[in-house]
Amino acid sequence: MLMSKKKKNFLQAVTYIVLIGFSLYCVFPFLWMFVTSIKPMKEIRSVTPSFWTSAPTFMHFDNVLNNSAFLTFFKNSMFIAVTSTVTAIVISIFAGYALSRFLRFRGIKLFSVAMLLSQMIPGVLLLIPLYLIMSNLGLINTYLSLILAYTTFTVPLCTFMMKSFFDGVPFEMEEAAEIDGCSKLGIIFRILLPVSLPSLVSTSLFAFLNAWNEFMFGFVFINDESHRTLTPGISLFKGLYQTDWGSLMASSVLSVLPVILLFIFLQRFIVEGMTSGSVKG
Repeated sequence: MLMSKKKKNFLQAVTYIVLIGFSLYCVFPFLWMFVTSIKPMKEIRSVTPSFWTSAPTFMHFDNVLNNSAFLTFFKNSMFIAVTSTVTAIVISIFAGYALSRFLRFRGIKLFSVAMLLSQMIPGVLLLIPLYLIMSNLGLINTYLSLILAYTTFTVPLCTFMMKSFFDGVPFEMEEAAEIDGCSKLGIIFRILLPVSLPSLVSTSLFAFLNAWNEFMFGFVFINDESHRTLTPGISLFKGLYQTDWGSLMASSVLSVLPVILLFIFLQRFIVEGMTSGSVKG
């Protein structure tokens, strides 16, 4: 049924209004967090809080960067997140390729079901067993304990993501490469990964965010300030009798910046990776 131009414009305007409303709803917490981080302490603890501030200050950022161990926490989180992401992606590439191309072999489907079931177990149920394992191995208060934990919980979903991307690559491309004398490793790194680059970026970003935002294992496995990660470190601004809301908000803003920058620079790859299901050509 044909729609009149007036009705079409009305529906388009309503759509934009709804989308803008949802956008503001999603962005407002971050804006409030940023505004709070530049408010003086008197305005933060005011009985009638307001969104705007009359005297913006960066004293809270100065306190976070110069009078706390925030930079140490940031460095630790970056190292652990990058290492666990690279490890998880390398494992997921080979596991996803095997699940995509060797389904006829015995045990592949059982392996897929086992990985799927592992995603149904809440991480908190494995906290005590993993702590005992890490303690017996002498890995408490080490980077390796968090890297192993994050990689273990990230690999199954990353594997399924890579498998779905590899399923969209025609098998004829591999056959042509094999005729030219390319090995299996060459097929993966020279044929499949370049074609699946947007998907690889999306999977890597998921693994990175999972490690960057994790709190529970970082809080339990690490008791040493020199190895503490960012998320548990930010909670230290919340004291027993009072909370330094300005420093807490300032540290939260700084911790969110790397994620925002990643989304800005990798937005094109993320959108292509989320919508990819076949090969253009």
